Amino acid sequence: MTDANETFPLLGDVREGQAALGSKAAALNDLSALGFRVPPGFVVTAEACDRRGRILADALQDAADRIGPGPFAVRSSAAAEDLPGSSYAGLYETFLNVPRDDLEDAIRRCLASAAHDRVAAYESARGRSGPAQPAASAMAALVQQMVHPMAAGVAFTANPLTGDRDETIITAMQGLGESLVAGEAVGEQWIVRDQDAVCTKNTGTLTPAQALEVSELARRVAAHAGVPQDIEWAIDTDGVLFLLQARPMTALPEAVEWMAPGRGLWSRNFRLGEWLPDPMTPLFEDWLLPRIEAGYLDGMQADVRVRVPFRYTSVNGWYYNAPPVPSARLLARVILDGRGRAPWLLFNALIRVSTNPAAAHRAVLHGLELRWRNHLLPNYRQLVRKAEQEVDSASPARLVELVDAVCNQAGIYLWSLSIVGGSAWKMESALARFWQKHLAGPLHGTASGETGHQVLLRGLPGTAPAQVSHAVYSLDWYHPTAGESSPGHRRIGQLPVTGKAAALSAQRSDAEAAARKALKDQPRVLARFNALLEVAQHYAVLREEQSRDLTLGWPLLRICARRLGEQLVDTGVIENAADLHFLKLSEVTGRSAGTRPPAASRRDAWQQRRRLAAPLTLGEPARFIGDPIARAVEAVRSSPGLPDGAIVGHPASTGRVTGIVRVMSGTDDFDTFLEGEVLVAKSTAPAWTPLFARAAAVVTDGGTLAAHASLVAREFGIPAVVGTGDATLRLRTGQRVTVDGGAGVVVPIQADL
Repeated sequence: MTDANETFPLLGDVREGQAALGSKAAALNDLSALGFRVPPGFVVTAEACDRRGRILADALQDAADRIGPGPFAVRSSAAAEDLPGSSYAGLYETFLNVPRDDLEDAIRRCLASAAHDRVAAYESARGRSGPAQPAASAMAALVQQMVHPMAAGVAFTANPLTGDRDETIITAMQGLGESLVAGEAVGEQWIVRDQDAVCTKNTGTLTPAQALEVSELARRVAAHAGVPQDIEWAIDTDGVLFLLQARPMTALPEAVEWMAPGRGLWSRNFRLGEWLPDPMTPLFEDWLLPRIEAGYLDGMQADVRVRVPFRYTSVNGWYYNAPPVPSARLLARVILDGRGRAPWLLFNALIRVSTNPAAAHRAVLHGLELRWRNHLLPNYRQLVRKAEQEVDSASPARLVELVDAVCNQAGIYLWSLSIVGGSAWKMESALARFWQKHLAGPLHGTASGETGHQVLLRGLPGTAPAQVSHAVYSLDWYHPTAGESSPGHRRIGQLPVTGKAAALSAQRSDAEAAARKALKDQPRVLARFNALLEVAQHYAVLREEQSRDLTLGWPLLRICARRLGEQLVDTGVIENAADLHFLKLSEVTGRSAGTRPPAASRRDAWQQRRRLAAPLTLGEPARFIGDPIARAVEAVRSSPGLPDGAIVGHPASTGRVTGIVRVMSGTDDFDTFLEGEVLVAKSTAPAWTPLFARAAAVVTDGGTLAAHASLVAREFGIPAVVGTGDATLRLRTGQRVTVDGGAGVVVPIQADL
């Protein structure tokens, strides 16, 4: 090496004694030696200055000659900087576009920034919370040839908010990226996963191909380092990508694994999944959910005299369930039991719903409907009324009993709802098959023919938006009901609803008339149509009625929670009443003795889990209804010609519209929703129904063809795409999209990307 190179070592040339380079320069030295495209540079170590702090001017000029004509970038490279436990981000001085004549002064000022008060304050604070690190004053300066970027920014090889190691998060801006790094600008934002680059905030800086290139660079750096990395990068005016800096990510949440909890396919979509759009709070998971599930089995026992429990569990706080796996002994009992109302009759009726809905209704389903209307619903209402009269004066033990009773009754009600809901879905499917076989051809080219069978279920009496106070965003009692007020927000029940009912009813009447006219010369087929239409419309209304009242007891549950929380505050168990939701049942009842429950840390963990993109399914698919849905979605995903950024889900309600996105995270967002917007949500429970009357289309992360969003969207005649997995993460409020409910595809308008 020359004298200049010995004094100011070039990046990529140092093999020994890297400690003197500082962490930043040492990392870039290694990466440059490995072939990463790092701007040429050299390092000015503390030893390169004489005792009076003077930099050896001749050697400095020689080193500058070796890396380029300038201008230069001068950055810090301290021994303690850019380590896994301490980033020192933004504490030292950086100088850009430094001309050769000012290089010595810039280096001197960079080295002097190690003595800034902000550095001392950072080290003092860090020292109180962790082990001591190397002294920041052991600092070198990194000098590099300036890259003249058309774009620059940062990239994280794990999501800083969720800890997801499969995502690369990129922020970019045109020109120099220093204001981005300093937090003075937001810039363009990309999420890259599995070679799919999605722009979530667009400023026209990067193309999808460039975002993928940045992601690939960041992931190569992380693979070399063995830990998630935070890199700075720049693309010059010739389109060449440079690595400017690389350091381990700090304060990163623990890696999250999504492992199937058992055999088979575990789904977030089915049963209670669409009623639980967020991770469950600890007390709901530990107490209310098991009580509801037990009530469900009580309802099954009453009708079928067997108990076949659904498998359900929590994965990273999120609800997942799988189909039951009954034993051979249990199946034999179901088949052979002939006492009273034989279980086999119910199972046979449910099978016949698809082939002869009217017969199934007469044989069994009508009797179940009468049981619900004459017994289950009145009993539920009576239980809630009586409990409301004593809740204010109830002891803690009595409050626990009231919660148990309401949840058990809700579970029994849920069993009835599952029978009616499943039957309604099968009847609609039968209506769709009939339409395709007998009416699609004759009505082709007409207004009714364009909408298909779905128009026959629109605007039915009893399916208009219900503004009931007990409607919920989530079954988890942590969330408010529709009748509760939030500061600064209107109640859900106060939201205005447009008058779509008359128009939808007219569309339905016209379609019925057109269908009957098309079948008038086929009296037997017409009779089948009339019978099928009658039961399909009846069960569509019945399903809405039952769904609406499943949560009759939730306002009471919320009162019980508040009272229990207040009592636990009085006894010093928790600091505020809302912390109740982050306890376990044994901590509520006093059966768990010892230290104060860690409610605050559990709340923080729950908030962290809310940011996770929970997969729709875990495990291997079983041979049931989920398979055709999964195959259909995969077929669309793999079809050629999908535009960049297209979001694929399951087609749930036909139609095609272009509109403005409104991403909704919960009830507090309801009053922000504007007429004609595209509603985007994780899932939609009945509390969301008033919004459907004002929405242009609906897109959800979860859901199936039988989900609430699908059913209500079809009734309101608006396009819907469900089961997208991550639409709430990939779309943003204000973005324009085209929703094709028939194809199951959501396409962002490129000009808005």
